[in-house]
Amino acid sequence: MKVISTNIGKPTPITWNGQETTTGIFKLPVKEPITLEKEGVSKDNISDRKVHGGVYKACYLFSADHYPYWKEKYPNLDWDWGMFGENLTVEGLDETMLRIGSVYKLGTALVQITQPREPCFKLELKFGTQDILKQFIDHGFPGTYVKVLEVGQVKSGDALELFEESIDTLSTHQFYKLLFSRTKDRAILEMAVQNEALPPHKRERLKRFL
Repeated sequence: MKVISTNIGKPTPITWNGQETTTGIFKLPVKEPITLEKEGVSKDNISDRKVHGGVYKACYLFSADHYPYWKEKYPNLDWDWGMFGENLTVEGLDETMLRIGSVYKLGTALVQITQPREPCFKLELKFGTQDILKQFIDHGFPGTYVKVLEVGQVKSGDALELFEESIDTLSTHQFYKLLFSRTKDRAILEMAVQNEALPPHKRERLKRFL
């Protein structure tokens, strides 16, 4: 897996339900390395820290491999890396193979896979339609957030190299499907609530399905 773009967002004013706010989802590629810090990416805008940033969402990775699928669905958009609000566009990233809890070397940083991205209304603003939310969920390949275990810098061309694989086989793809499925697979549920790499509040919420 290789980083092909590092992306940073500036505060962009938006109006939603009659209220003015800002968003950092409009990210663009930058030439210089970016610094992964414990609760976010240096110089990257996070407008709503209730749902973005923090220890379990310090940096967002999305696969370059899925761009052709979305470009075909939305050919009239102005496409560039960072379109999904990701800080790092990664070639070869496969959510079916990424285990939640696995640790990777990423540039000079050390990161741990934590949770998939759940789409919000700001993705809808980016794509100009409410349809994108259901489409993004149905497609099943949402990218992944990581926890930063060791602060470091990442640049284009850096590899995402496995450092320590989680003994838990729960993949990002499996967990994403679990979140949105009406009928919860008990075996996957049990893996999720026991996986300490997931945010505690998510694990607690899932316990009610057991």
